[in-house]
Amino acid sequence: MLDMSAVHKSRGAGSQRYSLVIPRLQLRGGEQLAVVGPSGCGKSTLLDLLALVLAPDQAGRFDFTPANAPLDIAKLWRASQQGTLADLRSRHLGYVLQTGGLLGFLDVRGNIELSRKLLGLKDDGSVTRLAGQLDIADQLDKKPADLSVGQRQRVSCARALAHAPRLLLADEPTAALDPLNAERVMQLLVAQAREHGVCCVVATHDEALARASGLQVRRISCRRDVDGGVTATLGEAC
Repeated sequence: MLDMSAVHKSRGAGSQRYSLVIPRLQLRGGEQLAVVGPSGCGKSTLLDLLALVLAPDQAGRFDFTPANAPLDIAKLWRASQQGTLADLRSRHLGYVLQTGGLLGFLDVRGNIELSRKLLGLKDDGSVTRLAGQLDIADQLDKKPADLSVGQRQRVSCARALAHAPRLLLADEPTAALDPLNAERVMQLLVAQAREHGVCCVVATHDEALARASGLQVRRISCRRDVDGGVTATLGEAC
């Protein structure tokens, strides 16, 4: 479903330069991966590339196949096909932010069903079903401010899954949680992705939690270059 090779992205220059190198990344539908590394190593940059909100500087290959035929994402960026990229994001991607990213003026039900409404999808029961599976069915009429941090993260997971995306991205979804809630949220997120056959990429600093949740692990390693800048490289599965 996703095929990337020789993808590079740099920011800044000289001693302030940061570069991310992705030698190879292939993901099949339903596959689940944890990208592990400390803060500042480039996990969020990788997710932004996968989320189609950040253009690569170079790409030997960057294909995304949400349906039958692969789409050349690097070519779409070069041609400034912003409308096509936005449509791919809204239809085929789900994103769980570290902070939840919920809209405070909507109740839980409204937050979860937002992605479906933006796509013009009818109510098929998925909002209520996901709320039950993520143990927030009794919170649907509450506002995010009335929820615990763990509950807000589960609402964010439900919202990311409600429109049946092909690729689910999660950026440090458990970083703000205590260990018990972190384990619960991660396991619920992974279980729902597996049940719905969604390809999942989770960025996390907690390798032990990722492995305990059954995720394939790939680390990002960093080196300081002669110009003082930093190059981060996505490693192989370990």
